Amino acid sequence: METKPQTTAKANKSVKVAKKSPSAMEASPNKSAVIQTGAKQYFVREGDIIKVEKISDKLVKAGKVSFDEVLLTADGDKVEIGAPILKNSVSAEILENGRDKKITVIHYKAKSRYFKKNGHRQPFTKVKILKIS
Repeated sequence: METKPQTTAKANKSVKVAKKSPSAMEASPNKSAVIQTGAKQYFVREGDIIKVEKISDKLVKAGKVSFDEVLLTADGDKVEIGAPILKNSVSAEILENGRDKKITVIHYKAKSRYFKKNGHRQPFTKVKILKIS
């Protein structure tokens, strides 16, 4: 007497994965990079608008700024990782300088009548990424 192996319901389920066609991936070669500015790191793509720490006027030339601390660049399957930084640069256009919403800072010590309350608005610069080279 022959016995058939039992199959479970989990084994019969098939998983469908949507894949992009090669022509669709070649049509939009979107360069991306990881830059460091203001002691923070940002993942950016060409055309992105990001808000970073205030950029000094000394670094701005005709409304444009160049980020030289590039940690990683990616162009499709080609990825370059810096050790610690790359020689590439990311150019951006300054859109706006401003100050963020106010935050309240409270220092309090119990049982000693110590209470200090301060407000703070962090300055920022809004930039649009133009080119990753």
